[in-house]
Amino acid sequence: MQQERLKKYAELIVKCGLNVKKGQEVIIRCALDQPDFVTLVVEECYKCGAERVKVEWSHMPITKLGYNYRSLETLSEVTEVEKAEWQRKVDKKSCLLWLDSDDPDGLDGTDSEKISKANIARFPIIKPYRDALENKYQWCIAAVSGKEWAKKIYPDIPVDEAVEKLWENILYCSRVDDNPIKAWDKHNKELAKRCKFLNDYKFEKLEYKSANGTDFTVGLNPIGVFMGGGEHTLESNIYFNPNIPSEEVFTTPMRGIAEGKVVATKPLSYQGKLIEDFWVRFENGKVVEVHAERNQDLLEKMVSMDEGAAYLGECALIAYDSPINNTNVLFYNTLFDENASCHLALGRGFNNCLENYEKYSVEECEKLGVNSSMIHVDFMIGSKDMSIVGITKDGKRVQVFKNGNWAI
Repeated sequence: MQQERLKKYAELIVKCGLNVKKGQEVIIRCALDQPDFVTLVVEECYKCGAERVKVEWSHMPITKLGYNYRSLETLSEVTEVEKAEWQRKVDKKSCLLWLDSDDPDGLDGTDSEKISKANIARFPIIKPYRDALENKYQWCIAAVSGKEWAKKIYPDIPVDEAVEKLWENILYCSRVDDNPIKAWDKHNKELAKRCKFLNDYKFEKLEYKSANGTDFTVGLNPIGVFMGGGEHTLESNIYFNPNIPSEEVFTTPMRGIAEGKVVATKPLSYQGKLIEDFWVRFENGKVVEVHAERNQDLLEKMVSMDEGAAYLGECALIAYDSPINNTNVLFYNTLFDENASCHLALGRGFNNCLENYEKYSVEECEKLGVNSSMIHVDFMIGSKDMSIVGITKDGKRVQVFKNGNWAI
């Protein structure tokens, strides 16, 4: 991989993704796959004036050993050190960057029920810190090429070639060309136009249909808005891009209004395992039935993690004719696969998808219909023939998607 192109990618992540400002603290979470690239990112952070950059390294085989050998009690504990670290994030509003390269099958063989119970026990302790940070800090998820991930996608070629090929696709999908920052400025403006169209109509419902069995209607929040691309932090009003890449225009639906069946069109990587060939059925806004050809037990655990896990937190619209989908690559990675075509998310909704959300507390947003949960899990439902119709309060029907792509 050409070093100059990787430098542009590092600059894009720091300047356009996080938009690091002078005096800010940056926390980078990453695996051991690409230390040289992480070094480039750290340098870019300091060039932008970061006061301190902390790198939190991880290694999935070690994580797996912890899940296998540690007791449920120790996995469930939130130590005083962790609490202090969370409080520092709240106080400093630290920028947070995830550089994802995880092996999609990296936690196969672990006890998913044990992991779920530990997460359920930890969540009430961590939630107040997360609520205090909501919409007040810059964060970004981007990807780097890792050997195990690359081998999963390209099992029939030598691993070094697979890593290089994955890098090429990451950079292509992330718009890393001659001037990636300029490309993202143009892209954000296009997404903003889509949002304006949807927001001007103020749809009451979206109706999804596809030949694969998807027949689904979801209610939208009467004070909800569609968003896409970059967003602003509260208080400091800093513009940043939380996902690189991103093709979505999304909103938080109205909790409790969803009917019908949706069929997933790509596998879901969850807790280091793949849930494959699955569908989900809703009644009165809640998941009432699921089926998966692989890891159904994990899917069932996911939608029962807490009371809100069986309700929707996001509806995202992405053209089937998207740069990611056009690679014809199944990435086995939510960041990429969710931006290949339309998706839904179970669990936590987004408060900032409400008009004037800054006027409301977290509790008030929940009362207004934003779902609350410890999880937020995206799964892909977009297909080549998907139709999406927007329905207004007075019953007007507007074709939003036709044959998998925008109809507007």
